[in-house]
Amino acid sequence: MSSRGPYRRHTAQFKLQLCSDIRSGALGRRDAQKKYALSANLIQMWLTQFDRGELSTEEVEADAIAEYEAKIAALERKVGQLTMELELVKKTPRLRLVSDNERSSIITGPKPAPSGGGAK
Repeated sequence: MSSRGPYRRHTAQFKLQLCSDIRSGALGRRDAQKKYALSANLIQMWLTQFDRGELSTEEVEADAIAEYEAKIAALERKVGQLTMELELVKKTPRLRLVSDNERSSIITGPKPAPSGGGAK
């Protein structure tokens, strides 16, 4: 048996399409249960909503708009974060660890500065 989260959320578009298929006879209730791993009670609840007119194309459109607005907000937050990081990187002075005439190695790093004399 596959492990899934405690709750699954189905879009209004999926519910509307499933109910339309069941009511038109293109798909049986048991076939829908097996195909989509849904309970009979959940399908019955959706069919009741569909029959009452609570599942409509307006709801599907409103659901899609809400989903798009959430994605836009997330992308705007990400753009703001990246803009702030870029500004910080631009303002941070870069340290020069090695002079132009010195050579450095990834393993050993820059050569140590010569000392002014022995240890006293």
